[in-house]
Amino acid sequence: MLATRVEIIPTDGIVDVVNSALPAGSTVSITCLPHHGVESTVRTAIKLSELGFVAVPHIVAKCVESQEHLSGILGDCAAAGITEVFAIGGDAPRAAGAYSTGVELVRDIAELSGGSMSVGVAGYPEGHPSINGLQLMDALLEKQEFAGKIVTQMCFSAETIHNYVALLRKEGVTLPVHAGVAGAVPKAKLISLASRIGVGASLKFLSRKGPLARKLILGERYAPDALIQELAARPGVEGIQLYTFNSLEALPQ
Repeated sequence: MLATRVEIIPTDGIVDVVNSALPAGSTVSITCLPHHGVESTVRTAIKLSELGFVAVPHIVAKCVESQEHLSGILGDCAAAGITEVFAIGGDAPRAAGAYSTGVELVRDIAELSGGSMSVGVAGYPEGHPSINGLQLMDALLEKQEFAGKIVTQMCFSAETIHNYVALLRKEGVTLPVHAGVAGAVPKAKLISLASRIGVGASLKFLSRKGPLARKLILGERYAPDALIQELAARPGVEGIQLYTFNSLEALPQ
């Protein structure tokens, strides 16, 4: 059985929802969206950590203003007992300050924390719309000295994820891989989130990803259980990151 953590969006009231839906000790990853900023992510992570959850805030390079700003973020996290963050470059057209890539951010997290903060980084089994495959692989090779794991973007194919892990190993990337899997999210929930917090791009992304994703967009609740079983049936993937879009009512058992 693969260990599963959930990913949430730091909207108003989500801490209470998580506290009601998940047992204390669960690992919860908290996104950092442009509409919210990194401060909202960190505040949510601190509240969850205080409630006994293992909180993993996302830090987006393009949202960090300076090394001093980053040092303050890491200090606040450490003071709350947070020992892991997820570092990503971000898709904003311009950087807010000193950091424009995930590589720069991961290096400074390692330096400023003295190596005490574990860092997850992103993987793209189906590629990235604005970064070519060679650049993505080079970036992972640079990051792996400072990172602890790879968490993939959402994917609906176990074969694609296993092939991606095989490619990483062939190219010399040895970090453990946690597969990003969509949770049981109904159409109405996704549309509501898209209108309120700007995940319209995610809806467009999902609509291009084959029949399972199209079922989700058409209104059928997508159940990730079969995909998780497929991922667990072969070696390579070491955990699951469940993208819930804050829909925690029907998590897989």
